[in-house]
Amino acid sequence: MRQQPPLGSRTWKPEEEDYLMEKWGQISVPAIAKKLNRTTNAVKVRAQRLGLGAVLMAGEYVTLNQLLLAVTGGSSSYGYKMKSWVENRGLPVHTKKVDRCSFRVVYIDEFWEWAERYRSFIDFSKMEPLALGEEPDWVAEQRKKDFEAYAIQRKDPWGEDEDSRLKMLLSKHRYSWAEISEMMHRSHGAIARRCRDLGIKDRPVSMELTGKRGTWTSEDFEILADGIRHGDSYAAIGKAVGRSEKCVRSKVYNDYLTENADKVREMLGDGSWGHGAPEMDVRHGFYISRTRHQVRRDLSALATVLRKRMNDLGYDPYWQRFMCMNWDDIGGCSAGCTDCDSCTAFRRIQPQYCARCGGTFYERKENRFCAACRTARKKQAQRHWCRVNGMSRK
Repeated sequence: MRQQPPLGSRTWKPEEEDYLMEKWGQISVPAIAKKLNRTTNAVKVRAQRLGLGAVLMAGEYVTLNQLLLAVTGGSSSYGYKMKSWVENRGLPVHTKKVDRCSFRVVYIDEFWEWAERYRSFIDFSKMEPLALGEEPDWVAEQRKKDFEAYAIQRKDPWGEDEDSRLKMLLSKHRYSWAEISEMMHRSHGAIARRCRDLGIKDRPVSMELTGKRGTWTSEDFEILADGIRHGDSYAAIGKAVGRSEKCVRSKVYNDYLTENADKVREMLGDGSWGHGAPEMDVRHGFYISRTRHQVRRDLSALATVLRKRMNDLGYDPYWQRFMCMNWDDIGGCSAGCTDCDSCTAFRRIQPQYCARCGGTFYERKENRFCAACRTARKKQAQRHWCRVNGMSRK
């Protein structure tokens, strides 16, 4: 009987080499060696002779950490990017294995496809040209726009000279938000936060809504739509239409229920302004002035109907319902009973003990804290946030 040659002495077959080239970098080297019945050294030597290179140096992908350092210019928070980029915005991340170690990698082609969808979210001015090799045509234009947006609105820390100038401009009571924003090269939100941090009581004067600023024209809407499609910042769009950044953001939110330019671009498509706008819901209706009054009227009417429904249930004489787990204020008895006196499915609400104050409270829903302690903890967290961020709650 012919014996098999020892490991490391067998000739590589074409199908084995094809499997090696296909799986190189996708599964670990020991797994490839086990599948081909070869030693790990034999697999590594054959991969080197085939010119496969290092596992993480394939050229068509980079590690996630290398990508973040290249895009953000060296200032990268890995945990935040994993949450914001990968989980919330769906950056395609793959896993490559080297021996017994796993690495997160991103294919460059998939990254550029993802980055084009979120071009308003990423600041390409921090990214060196050709940092990831050849770039799509739109990247150079977007990098130029991000440089211009930074020139319009700075993002570096405030200095003492800027603080003094801000106090001087506000003390004159003659400049609006847009004018101070243009002179300071800061956004409306940045100026408002700095005023709170410094405890400045003065505020910019209100802008009169007259002339061009009073009504949005069709030309303004066309400029707004084109600016969002091309990835322009809100500050640049506001400068083009002669309005403040806050005014542009408010118009976008009122029509599309979000200030995220990437989401608006996806809904807008190639249509005119207002195309693909979502329907108004109750939550957003409270924050928009033109619908707030109507939403409150509708909710008042709904509350009246629900109160009538509670009266129609006819449970008023039965006080036992307040002590029963089966009772619902809107749906009535979940056990299907018609009156509490003849009910056989009564389940008493069990007492609960507050982990904060130790008091006894009765609620149908299980909670660790009583209602008073929940309110106190919420206020305590708000005070702690104000202390950490240097804000006073007055």
